[in-house]
Amino acid sequence: MSYSMIKVPENGNKIGIKQGKLRVPDNPIIPFIEGDGTGRDIWRASVRVFDEAVIKAYSGQREVHWMEVYAGEKAYDMFNEWLPNETVAAFREFLVGIKGPLTTPVGGGIRSLNVALRKYLDLYVCQRPVQYIDGIPSPVKRPEDVDMVIFRENTEDIYAGAEFEYGTKENEDFRATLKEKFPEQYAKLRFPETAGISIKPVSKEGTERLVRAAIQWSLENNRKGVSLVHKGNIMKFTEGAFRGWGYELAKREFRNQIVTERETWILSNKEANPDLTTEENARLIDPGFGMMSPDKQGEILDEVEAALTLWETHGNGQWKTKLRIKDTIADIVFQQTITRAKEFDVLATMNLNGDYLSDALAAQIGGMGIAPGANINYETGHAIFEATHGTAPRYADQDKVNPGSVILSGEMMFRYLGWHEVADLILKGMRGAVKAKTVTYDFHRLMENATLLKCSEFGEAIIQHMGD
Repeated sequence: MSYSMIKVPENGNKIGIKQGKLRVPDNPIIPFIEGDGTGRDIWRASVRVFDEAVIKAYSGQREVHWMEVYAGEKAYDMFNEWLPNETVAAFREFLVGIKGPLTTPVGGGIRSLNVALRKYLDLYVCQRPVQYIDGIPSPVKRPEDVDMVIFRENTEDIYAGAEFEYGTKENEDFRATLKEKFPEQYAKLRFPETAGISIKPVSKEGTERLVRAAIQWSLENNRKGVSLVHKGNIMKFTEGAFRGWGYELAKREFRNQIVTERETWILSNKEANPDLTTEENARLIDPGFGMMSPDKQGEILDEVEAALTLWETHGNGQWKTKLRIKDTIADIVFQQTITRAKEFDVLATMNLNGDYLSDALAAQIGGMGIAPGANINYETGHAIFEATHGTAPRYADQDKVNPGSVILSGEMMFRYLGWHEVADLILKGMRGAVKAKTVTYDFHRLMENATLLKCSEFGEAIIQHMGD
């Protein structure tokens, strides 16, 4: 399509997708939003790193053609729009882009520019890798144990925004309907007449595509396991359904490539004692078996028998090579990702849990300034890679802040495009700069004998440490 605000590079070509696989030319056009506040400084440093990594990796045989698109304060100042339609259209047409932090408008309208972009492009996965870089200051004893990737569902949960504000007619009407049609549910509201109400949708379709993406990505990247994070012990029909649908999807679509944690217990019990009966195996995996109701005992016996039907493909230790699927209660995850970080690999979560968890894990490996992220639709190929922190306007145009979040988001982007040589160089440069203790102020104040660098200088240090 033609654009009035956006200038499309003449010598670049579009990224495409065919049969679910990206088709990336040697001269791709990639839209970018520089971001508000500190985003300007960060983008200048980041794009230098990206371009130099491409040159070093491919010696001029490949080149990114950057195309600026507009959102946030810059878009408002230039076009009197926070998120021009052209920007959304450009991301839709050119498939893959990257952005800095954006201001959320105050006073109504768009609730969040980031959420709006995710909604318009149906970017249902928020993917957040969390891996420690040696030398970065951390508040935990063993940050080197942290190597996880979060797949956060991006479109549902309470973030869907289906809310009824206290004191409004909409709230009153909703309560009246709830009271009339669903009196048992209404009775669960402690103070209904003074309550704001939010609806929490968790769908089977939304769950399945999120879990499918997490499992497929894990298999393609040789990960060890996927944990379904939920609070299903309390919210049985939303978060509990997420857990159940996740297991069903894993078994239905990836049966020969995965094994559930409980199946590993059943199979290993049988391997240790081939003469073990079904009931004896059930008592081993559930010590409270003898106190269960007959119906519940029947469910456990059926589970054991179903697992043993996998013997040909999973028995005799074959399950040890499979991707392991397990589930963990959300509040336990926050504890155990600190105390037992090595036990977690890829985490599939609903929207709210993933929001909390990704930021909490980022704190273990150096904070939001170094945390990358992406919003992806693995079916259409659309993806926007982004800074995960805010705009920090008090530091804008001071060439001061850490550009690591956008730079590492770029590393994710190049790996998504299949340009692994570029991604590897970016990681090598980042690790080298940190190891040499040449860092921006956020790390400098926490490190002994470090050299303080500006934002742009840190970018140059990364380039230097890429080597020849």
